Amino acid sequence: MAPRDYYEILGLSRGASESDIKKSYRKLAMKYHPDKNPGDTSAEKAFKEVSEAYEVLSDTEKRNLYDQYGHEGMKAHGYSGPNFHSVDDIFSQFSDIFGGSIFEDFFGGGRRGGGRRSGSRGQPGADLKIELVLTLEDVVSGVKKRVDINRQVKCETCGGSGAKKGTKAETCPTCNGVGRIQQSSGIFSIQRPCPQCLGEGVIIANPCGDCRGQGTVSKKREVSIEVPAGIHEGTRLRMTGEGNAGQRGGPAGDLYCVIRIKQHEFFERHNDDVICEVPITFSEAALGCQIEVPTLRGKAKVTIPGGTQSGELLRLKGQGLPNLEGYGIGSQLIKVIVETPEKLSSKQKRLFEELRELEKAGSRKERKSFFAR
Repeated sequence: MAPRDYYEILGLSRGASESDIKKSYRKLAMKYHPDKNPGDTSAEKAFKEVSEAYEVLSDTEKRNLYDQYGHEGMKAHGYSGPNFHSVDDIFSQFSDIFGGSIFEDFFGGGRRGGGRRSGSRGQPGADLKIELVLTLEDVVSGVKKRVDINRQVKCETCGGSGAKKGTKAETCPTCNGVGRIQQSSGIFSIQRPCPQCLGEGVIIANPCGDCRGQGTVSKKREVSIEVPAGIHEGTRLRMTGEGNAGQRGGPAGDLYCVIRIKQHEFFERHNDDVICEVPITFSEAALGCQIEVPTLRGKAKVTIPGGTQSGELLRLKGQGLPNLEGYGIGSQLIKVIVETPEKLSSKQKRLFEELRELEKAGSRKERKSFFAR
């Protein structure tokens, strides 16, 4: 069954503004929020669906990709789905939009079962970004690359709690685990992060000596990246969960791999086609010849027809790059460059002088037409 259109899910047209997208998501998130529909699995499913649509359409790059290629095209460009796997992940990811928690606005800060804010739950890890340099040969067939990255991983000594072995995090006495304190001034009431726990809701009285209470330590890790054939410069591949580890049991961030394609010695890319300039002599252009040219897959023989002009393009079908969406393979275009000799031997000079005299006597339609104009 084909996935539903994200704009349809949010009840929007494709020209919807960023403000429209936020407003629609707020409205639908309130309608399907699990706290308003306890035990209703269809409402929870709809809640996840509208959140996935918002995750894509609220991100400019993802939205442009979706508008251009749709669901299947996004998968081909490395999008593997929303950055959440449960309702709690949604609360963590979208807790700060609209200048505060969207869910606080609806339900007074309450997540099911209590008054603790997201601070007392695990915090998601930060995303990481790297650049991966490929050759056009890599693009032809796709490639698997292994890269080493330094990232934050869960501290093995404390199990990610940040607390010294044998101890545990304690509820912050200042905010009672809420993570925020409220101050009133007349008719106004202002909430701000708790100054003691910095919004965490807990404090580490006895921090772990290895991670100094952070719950994570830096470690080098080898990551395998599958690059699809036909990928383009600037494409971002997302490796879910390969970013920094979350704190206090929160989900890991993602690793974004930005594709850079190295300039080739012979070929210039134009979408799925590649262009290669090939020099030939005057006599080869006039009489025609067969030459051997490089391709991204080896070598190929090309027939140059007699009378070929400098700058003409000859096409080798199936010798370009594969289409990222699976729509065939591009061509290699041979741009013929007729070389003018800079130095002539006496024999060559004599032959060219004879040729010039013959050309004067012959019919040269283009030259006569040009001077007539």
